[in-house]
Amino acid sequence: MKYPLTCENAGHDSFPAGRSVNFQFTQQRAYRIKAGKLAGQVKDLAYQGTTTDFWGSLEAVGGPQTYLLAGAFNCGKAQPGQVAAVSHGCPSALFRGVNILNTSEESGRQ
Repeated sequence: MKYPLTCENAGHDSFPAGRSVNFQFTQQRAYRIKAGKLAGQVKDLAYQGTTTDFWGSLEAVGGPQTYLLAGAFNCGKAQPGQVAAVSHGCPSALFRGVNILNTSEESGRQ
């Protein structure tokens, strides 16, 4: 992807067993940015990289007003039901040079 994106609610992470260095996250929502404005939703998006390269590409972190609590608010499982908080929040952040891929194209499902 050769244009700026904004992403919300990363999910479906993929970490190798043991000490994690490489990762991949899919996005629940991602939008193209054109001329500083949202310019349409992008689907089937994932980003991947290594931990050090990813955090090294961080350029800016938004203030408290950009904080958003996202993801699933609880994880329910078993009988009788068990509930555990699994949500997390974060402020907006700007990363440059992150490897973005279209998961449909990568899988051959165009």
